[in-house]
Amino acid sequence: MRAEFEALVETAKQSIGLLRRHLDWDHAQRRLAELNALSENPDFWNDADAAQKLMRERTSLENQIETIKRLEQELEDAITLIELGDAEGDADTVAEGESALRSLEGEAERAQIEALLSGEADSNDTFIEVHSGAGGTESQDWAQMLMRMYIRWAEKRGFKVEVVEVSDGEEAGIKSATLMVKGHNAYGWAKTESGVHRLVRISPFDSNARRHTSFASVWVYPVVDDKIDIEVAESECRIDTYRASGSGGQHVNTTDSAVRITHIPTGIVVACQQERSQHKNRAKAWDMLRARLYERELKMREEKANAEASSKSEIGWGHQIRSYVLQPYQLVKDLRTGRQSTSPNDVLDGALDPFMEASLAQKVSGGAAEAVADID
Repeated sequence: MRAEFEALVETAKQSIGLLRRHLDWDHAQRRLAELNALSENPDFWNDADAAQKLMRERTSLENQIETIKRLEQELEDAITLIELGDAEGDADTVAEGESALRSLEGEAERAQIEALLSGEADSNDTFIEVHSGAGGTESQDWAQMLMRMYIRWAEKRGFKVEVVEVSDGEEAGIKSATLMVKGHNAYGWAKTESGVHRLVRISPFDSNARRHTSFASVWVYPVVDDKIDIEVAESECRIDTYRASGSGGQHVNTTDSAVRITHIPTGIVVACQQERSQHKNRAKAWDMLRARLYERELKMREEKANAEASSKSEIGWGHQIRSYVLQPYQLVKDLRTGRQSTSPNDVLDGALDPFMEASLAQKVSGGAAEAVADID
């Protein structure tokens, strides 16, 4: 093999080695065998909640172990192809092995990021809130575009999405929305999206076809499961009920089934209108409040808590984490990592993984975010 591809092989081996060490390979094998044995016990499902947690752990371990085994096999196959091609002077075989090596390198990097989603709540389901900024219809339409973007992203990753609450705009778009995304590491991936998002485009609502800048904020927090104990005193909360908005006709809710809870000490507000039953909406709203308080506690533990709180204080210029320019040129740029895409339509259709991976890699490496110039 040529020196450049020997270097690629060595890089791939190091990446797979890192995955093994992070997983603690020997311990993972023993734990998986233990979980498999537990799942075969006739009494395993007597406690359904406990059983589901163990099954999620088993699935996670299985996926990580299988990923490492598959990467090791693909590396061995690529090396064999290149060695055979070199020995027989077959350029096509060598090219096939080289292509497999390059693909393997990228996949190993993605697997490393996935494996490093080991925060306290990274594996949990997540809530994603979208709020329009100042600017009326423009920003409300932008908020709706963002809501659709996260729904499409979740669907592309095979996650399940529920629309928990939507507050419609006066003319178009939405004032706010809350999504619940269910899937392994949903919070770990989505947490990098918290912040202000900026859109530049020719406004479809401007008869003079002028260029407009709109802002909307995104806030991501984990769904709190039973293993995390968060106490909320009802005396510290104000509970309001209201009529859920609908599309008209037979779908209009004729009762005050929607629920809004305000946590007075922190000012946190959550709302749910997903169910027709006020009782169910109230229960979901309490879950959301517990999740928000837990997420707040996590943020308070981080060194950058003050900076993040400042960035969330205003939905406007100077606080954005990402800009999406549709006119006069097309570019999406993340202002934390510098990651760019020249295909905004793909990004708005859910192609967010490269941006999330770059942000996660930055956090994993421990490097501070460098100042990145915004785009006009």
